[in-house]
Amino acid sequence: MGLASRAWIGWAALAATWWGIAGYIAEASKPTEIQVTEDDQAIRVVTPHLELAVKKEGYVSGIAGGSFVDRATGRRDLGFGLDIADFLLEPGSDADYRDQLSPEMRYDFDNPYHGSRAKRLVEGPQICTQAKRLSPKVVRGEDFVAIGASFTYHLAAPGRRTGSRWTQWIVVPADRRYAFTMDRIDCVNESPALALRIDMPGHIRHQEGDAFDLVYLSYRGFFPSALFREDFPPDANYDYVRGRDPLPDRFIRAYRPLDASGRPGPWLAGMTLDPAAVSEAWCHQRGYVCMIEEIGGQAVAPGDSFSAAFIVGWFDNVGQMLQAYDTYRGARAIEVNEAARTWRLLP
Repeated sequence: MGLASRAWIGWAALAATWWGIAGYIAEASKPTEIQVTEDDQAIRVVTPHLELAVKKEGYVSGIAGGSFVDRATGRRDLGFGLDIADFLLEPGSDADYRDQLSPEMRYDFDNPYHGSRAKRLVEGPQICTQAKRLSPKVVRGEDFVAIGASFTYHLAAPGRRTGSRWTQWIVVPADRRYAFTMDRIDCVNESPALALRIDMPGHIRHQEGDAFDLVYLSYRGFFPSALFREDFPPDANYDYVRGRDPLPDRFIRAYRPLDASGRPGPWLAGMTLDPAAVSEAWCHQRGYVCMIEEIGGQAVAPGDSFSAAFIVGWFDNVGQMLQAYDTYRGARAIEVNEAARTWRLLP
């Protein structure tokens, strides 16, 4: 089946998802109380619009799976987490030195879950499954809370150094149904195309498409859940590769969960605010819908850094997504001033 026939965009679906572009009114901005609780396992945040948790141990980084709740509707994310961080990788194969690698540093390809594009790890391990514990910090402002975390990679391929540092900020405003996030890498190695792999917004757990009805990829179109009933590799359908594909005006990836009765609610979207920051993105089925994204993917030297900034949140329609995206388009970084208790997006 060709891409055109797979990109199902009926008039009813288009109207339902796009309606409200002209009539969308931004939420009023005013200081509102944010509740933050913390224990040894997690930090939990409740605003008038959102609930979420950030884990300290176990499956770490990003927003914990199943914790991201739209308080207006009660809908929550369907995956393992949002803006989850993995490892650093580059094009090529590790075949020449695979016998020297620990299992955490081996990367397999030519298979249904990684596809056919040859890649190899530069530094690891995978943060979400192997870091085991992070020590996130909380910065509270008048109308936001920010949660920062970091990790120093301690495994490296032969001939490479350990020590590149991952930093993440999650900023939760009091008056929005979405959060801002950032992932940054400070590099200690040289690479022709170093990338950080993340989940954006996050994977979709389902049984034959029962938990959601549509996926929206701004660079491809709308796709019904029926197309994700059978497994297929990431490079078979719906992928994006910078340089091979035209650079999109916006980089938005979203899905629409269903409630217990099968009714669609708001969209859960992940938006990379500078499309040029994305080197590759997947949307494929492997027992769940896998929404992997890679940022960076360009030449780096020791001392270089790269980052991407995102919006992750709930939207009633695509029009709301577009308005939010265009308000913050071009941002690549988040700066949090802990002393002044302020934050801002940076290009």
